[in-house]
Amino acid sequence: MKSLSQWKVATMWVGAICVGVGLSALTASAQDIGQDARDLRQDRQDVRQGTRDIRQDRRDISNDTKDIRQDRRDTNQDTRDIRHDRRDIATDRQNLLNAEKVGNQTAINADKRDLRTDRRDLRSDVKDRRADTRDLRANKQDRRQDYRDLNHDRQDRRADRGDIGQDRRDLRRDVAAKRVR
Repeated sequence: MKSLSQWKVATMWVGAICVGVGLSALTASAQDIGQDARDLRQDRQDVRQGTRDIRQDRRDISNDTKDIRQDRRDTNQDTRDIRHDRRDIATDRQNLLNAEKVGNQTAINADKRDLRTDRRDLRSDVKDRRADTRDLRANKQDRRQDYRDLNHDRQDRRADRGDIGQDRRDLRRDVAAKRVR
């Protein structure tokens, strides 16, 4: 009798363990399905966000390109202004020499004033050209960084799309496994 009751107890323990494992397997399967669905939703959101990021990077690149073109136009205009100011300075020097030869004090004073004004304009134009060149360099760097961001966002979106496929396969596998049980 004693061995029979031990046999019954051992059988009941094994049965209880099997039932517990079976129930936990069903619970885990339901949890897996829920987690796979959440992962799938999150990956779809990541793909949408990646698409928005790519669109914004393209806009940034376009704006930087427009800024670069404008900076080049500004630099070219400043260069033309500098050349014009240098010609004016040469003309004012010649006029000053002619006025000194003649000895006309009023013309000398006017030519000196014109020469000072043209030199001031030249310094201003040189300063503007330096600033435009600095802006051009900064905009080129921004555009390069935007291209890097664009490529990075494309890689992220590609990875997220791959994750969607994997999550779909996991979800189908878990659903199929639950149906079999």
